[in-house]
Order: sequence, then C-alpha cells, then structure tokens
Amino acid sequence: MSYAIRSVRAEEWPAVKELRLAALRDPVAHLAYLETYEQAVTRDDDYWRERTARAAEGADGAQQIIAEAPDGRWVGSVTVLVEEPGTTDWAGHVVECKQGHLVGVFVRPEERGSGLTEVLFDAVLDWSWAHGVERVRLFVHEENGRAYRFYRRVGFQPSGVTVPLEGSGKLEVELVLERV
Repeated sequence: MSYAIRSVRAEEWPAVKELRLAALRDPVAHLAYLETYEQAVTRDDDYWRERTARAAEGADGAQQIIAEAPDGRWVGSVTVLVEEPGTTDWAGHVVECKQGHLVGVFVRPEERGSGLTEVLFDAVLDWSWAHGVERVRLFVHEENGRAYRFYRRVGFQPSGVTVPLEGSGKLEVELVLERV
C-alpha cells in the first residue's frame, strides 16, 4: 500500500484530534506521551484548531507530518518543534543550538513494522534540515524499549541527558541525531 507523506493543513484539525486521541489510547501511551487521553478529550475545538495551525504546512516553528492511506485515513504522524538557542526547553534546560525536538510519534498498530515509521522520520528530518536545525532530538521513556530500539536503529544516539518524571522515579532519556 502506498501512503501520502505530507504536512497537515490548518483546516484538518478534526483529523489531528482524532489521530492524537487514538495515540493516547495506545497501550504504551503512558510511556510515550506526557498527556493522557482523559486530559486531551476534554479540550475544546479552539485548542485543536490552534494546535494544528501552529504545526501546519507553511509554519516555521513546528511541523506535523502525517501518513495518509489511499482511502484518506491517517495512519501515522510525527511532529517536530523548532527550539531556538538561548530559550528554555520543556525540562528547564537552556537550548544551546537551533534544534528540532520530535514529539507525538505514532503509527497505528496495524501499520507497525511496515517501514512507515522510517518514512515519516525521513520526511520530518528533511523538513528539519531544510529549516536550518543543527540537530534533532527526542526523549523516550526508559521503559519504552520498542521505541528506544527504533530510534537507535534510525541513527539517534544517547546524549547522556535524562529528565526525571515527576512523582514516578522514572526517567526520560534524550536521544540526538546530529546533522551531517
């Protein structure tokens, strides 16, 4: 099956919402996302419109790339947030260089193992490099072995940075990919 790999459009916020809610219902969502289904499902339409517009086609500060099946169904997504040097990131660390931060990685279970995640990563990395980032990073929960192995396989390396998750005693591990 062939997929269209592309950026979301601002008016597609209902599909962005549906895919995010599906991701948050995944059995490993508690390891993969810092938001719960219960939190996300209560958000109003304005929230989803704004979230989508910030990462839609033509935006410079973020981009959400999706995989669309021939029938129009969205089957996967990854978002990159551009972090500028001198700003503070989500964990309170000062950003040292222009970098992309990958978040919201999700491929529907029935599509996993098909190579689709690699294609999504290629697209988001191409977008990132074209927008002048020096490196791309992501964080993965220390117990999310499947995701960790995938990220390592596509070239991400541990940076040595970890972030404790409040109240859990668990860690998020930073992985980075330098621009070559």
